[in-house]
Amino acid sequence: MPVLNIKKVGVVGAGTMGQGIAISCALAGYSVLLYDIDSDYCNTALQLIQKTFNKSVEKGKLTQTLSDETIKRIKKVNQLSELTVDLVIEAVVENLKIKRSLFTELEQINSRKAILATNTSSISISEIASALTDPSRCVGLHFFNPAHIMKLVEIISGSATSKEIVSVMKEFSKTIGKNAVEVKDSPGFIVNRVARHFYVESLKVLEDEVASHDIIDRLMKSSGFKMGPFELMDLIGIDVNYAVTKSVYEGFEKASKFRPSEIQFQKIREGHLGRKSGKGFYEYSKS
Repeated sequence: MPVLNIKKVGVVGAGTMGQGIAISCALAGYSVLLYDIDSDYCNTALQLIQKTFNKSVEKGKLTQTLSDETIKRIKKVNQLSELTVDLVIEAVVENLKIKRSLFTELEQINSRKAILATNTSSISISEIASALTDPSRCVGLHFFNPAHIMKLVEIISGSATSKEIVSVMKEFSKTIGKNAVEVKDSPGFIVNRVARHFYVESLKVLEDEVASHDIIDRLMKSSGFKMGPFELMDLIGIDVNYAVTKSVYEGFEKASKFRPSEIQFQKIREGHLGRKSGKGFYEYSKS
């Protein structure tokens, strides 16, 4: 399928990542269908997307006309069966069983030419695709948070992924203003494999009471990082960050250097997930 044949993009998952992906695609002129298993959550996502555009207009990054045109390209669908598109980008929870089930349904709903892309941060593309009748249609298309701002995209081939589809995803990434890097199917791929230690070691320093989380953040920012590890975990979602660490840990046969932190797990139990819950390592205004 030439990239010119991609007209309609489906985004599954209306969380922070799904919103950013929808914005990126809509800004590039694609029609976007946004679906979430929680219909109310999808409504909230559309409101947040509108706020993002409003802020861009206020800052002079978008004209009001372009903002209005772009938001009209993003439509909510209430049923997964309505998601008949040329390209699906899945951005749901990091759970292999859920992703396999979702892609099995999407394969049945869509034509044999539709591309099934997963935004997984760490799960094997081959394992996700193994449930499909035609696993050659499945590819990794890993965005980074916030997806409408960050330029990097990792394109990951599973053992059966079509080379043609990888080429199309490279071209598609260019059309939405991203720099695509082709990556082998390995736990954590490149960025999340390397970045684990930014989080895991910071959590270990906190656990050992060497320094508080805010001091660690301040020191890392003074060293040149735009955000400290705890600020970044709050932005990503502590539950999401923990799930990626756990996936990489298990993918590397529980190598101790990737062991998830009990501190993160405790915060998840308490519902302190970061910005999206109003509290994580820091507290946030609900406005």
